[in-house]
Amino acid sequence: MKIRFFAIDYKKPQYKKPSKIIVQIVEMFSIAVTIVVVAVPEGLPLAVTLTLAYSMRKMMADKSLVRHLAACETMGSATTICSDKTGTLTTNKMTVVRAWLGNAENDAVDSDEFIPHNLHQTIIRSICLNSTGTVAAAKGDAEPVISGSPTETACLGWGLKLGMDFKQLRHATRILHVETFNSTKKRAGVVFKNDEGIVEAHWKGAAEIILGLCTKFVDEHGEPQEMSPEKRTELENVIGGMAAKSLRCIAFAYRPIEGSNVPTNEEESSEWKQPEDNLILLGICGIKDPCRNGVREAVERCQHAGVKVRMVTGDNVITARAIAQECGILKDDGLVVEGPDFRTWDDARLDRDLEKLVVMARSSPTDKLKLVKSLKQRGNVVAVTGDGTNDAPALHEADIGLSMGISGTEVAKESSDIIILDDNFTSVVKVVRWGRSVYSNIQKFIQFQLTVNVTALTINFISSISTGKVPLTAVQLLWVNLIMDTLGALALATEPPTDDLMDLKPVGRTEPLITNIMWRNILAQAIFQIVVLLTLDFAGNSILKLSPNDGPTDKSLLKDDDEPRDVLRTTIIFNAFVFCQVFNEINARRPTTFNIFQGIHKNYLFISIIVVEVILQFVIVQFLNRFARTTKLEAKYWGLCIVIGFISWPVGFLVKFLPVPKKQFQPRLNLCCGLWGKKKKSKAKDSLDATESIPKESEQTNDPIAVTSNHHGGNISDADNRRLPSNGEIHDGEKTHVVSAV
Repeated sequence: MKIRFFAIDYKKPQYKKPSKIIVQIVEMFSIAVTIVVVAVPEGLPLAVTLTLAYSMRKMMADKSLVRHLAACETMGSATTICSDKTGTLTTNKMTVVRAWLGNAENDAVDSDEFIPHNLHQTIIRSICLNSTGTVAAAKGDAEPVISGSPTETACLGWGLKLGMDFKQLRHATRILHVETFNSTKKRAGVVFKNDEGIVEAHWKGAAEIILGLCTKFVDEHGEPQEMSPEKRTELENVIGGMAAKSLRCIAFAYRPIEGSNVPTNEEESSEWKQPEDNLILLGICGIKDPCRNGVREAVERCQHAGVKVRMVTGDNVITARAIAQECGILKDDGLVVEGPDFRTWDDARLDRDLEKLVVMARSSPTDKLKLVKSLKQRGNVVAVTGDGTNDAPALHEADIGLSMGISGTEVAKESSDIIILDDNFTSVVKVVRWGRSVYSNIQKFIQFQLTVNVTALTINFISSISTGKVPLTAVQLLWVNLIMDTLGALALATEPPTDDLMDLKPVGRTEPLITNIMWRNILAQAIFQIVVLLTLDFAGNSILKLSPNDGPTDKSLLKDDDEPRDVLRTTIIFNAFVFCQVFNEINARRPTTFNIFQGIHKNYLFISIIVVEVILQFVIVQFLNRFARTTKLEAKYWGLCIVIGFISWPVGFLVKFLPVPKKQFQPRLNLCCGLWGKKKKSKAKDSLDATESIPKESEQTNDPIAVTSNHHGGNISDADNRRLPSNGEIHDGEKTHVVSAV
């Protein structure tokens, strides 16, 4: 504009006065500044913040508490979910449904008729005394209240059915030593003196592990018998049969010991190890933990969406396999592995078999951490669920850590990005859906915003070079920038998720934010608007048959060489441009589908914003003429502007028939920025088997038994006390989310 002015327009008579030249230079400068303002999509940070905040608020209704905002978007790119079994895939409401007692397997677990008297008394003592749970006395006709971990609750409930008097046994028996549950050994023990004065050491835990420690079993007469190889095989088959029915198998065993060998003071007791060899097997119970309703459908939705679901559990391999098949996780080509075996896998084995691995049984927290690291190293975006303190390293290492709100410990919650409030896997799938919605809404806004920017800049650039004037003034451009950036961000950033989001595959780490489909839509709408508006600019007077005196009578709206019809023409261009954006805003709701009105009747906020935009545009055109340098338009010109905007709908419909190349177009220079969440590599030790770096805790919900109660609630007041620095990095502890250029 400056080159044209000093080369051509400077010689015109109206610019003889220096004041006129200064005014013209200032106007050119203001237009240049406005163009810069319009060119920069400053509405993008607002759109990102709005869609994240909106999604976080809505996810609360879906039982998900977001602690870190960026996790919403990252979850939409998840390629695999490593889920616990107990309480997440299952109901965590355990009951004993089958038992082996007195050398016989029976479903009548609520009857003691088939149990010899001496065995009956011993098994009841073992259930009652080797437990960290409690039984509160019933009030009136109410059932006794049992507290403790789900496994403890199931065992104590079974004991009550067998006639156990919890309070009387606890008061009448002197407990000499307690071995707390160990997630590595998978068992817990207790030493006490029975009512006959005999000191006994009792163990309970994972059935196959306890069986391996036994050399005798109690027969149908209640007498200990030597365990032959044939009998051991028979009992292994009993355990396998229960596990094949998705039952968690817990075994009870004991042995008499010399009372003099038991330490009498606390210092000696802490160093003394309870005898665990030559045990006598009392019985085996099968605990049913049914799958949650809707879990199978949720798993299938994930698989359909390209998200692989893996189950990590402390149960034995047979039970894990049965549960995985019941939930739909394990298919014919899936691989089931035990934790001790997985620890031995080298890189070559990981490269070969990791993708097929879907179930890990008898796993430890170290195994879960190694699994997460191995998946991330091979390009996966990993989401992990966890509830115990020992899960903290895996939750921290994962791209998205999901802790359990009910059974989760404080350490697990503090290490996670999102808390699943109902411990339900279906809520995890909803988080994936919301994550994809966040990413999709950001793309919708970028498509809409770039169309506005490209059109406005192109029109003003071409007009300024060819005529020395711009059809869109600085005030008009700022007005468009204000309503289209702010209100457009609010409208498109709050679009609710749609079912078709789960028909797409996860977005890869290296895929551009602006896809080929978006480029197609942007260019089609921009070309249409540029052609129509430039035609009105260059030939509008003749096309609209405007006479020189058509337009405003207020001479203050005219420049030195302007005619009234020039102001009328530019007002029509400005109004048509705004209506093109209003109609294209509806187009942007559905960039890939033909029905752009799908679900719009449910989005009252979007409809309200469209109405507000139209009202504001009417006000600025009809009443704020001096402010925006516009003139009042007749009804026919309003109709023309609306028709021009309406044409963007058929243009958007037809352009969707055009195929786009599969290879994504990635220009080196781009005027827009996009959000892509990345997480910094964990600073944990490189050695995956460094178990000393993992805090120990006695309770894990995927362990056969647990001996401590969980703590609920948690301080999450620092859930999102982060800021966005000028370098584009959101710092969050050891994790970093980067806002990178497309």
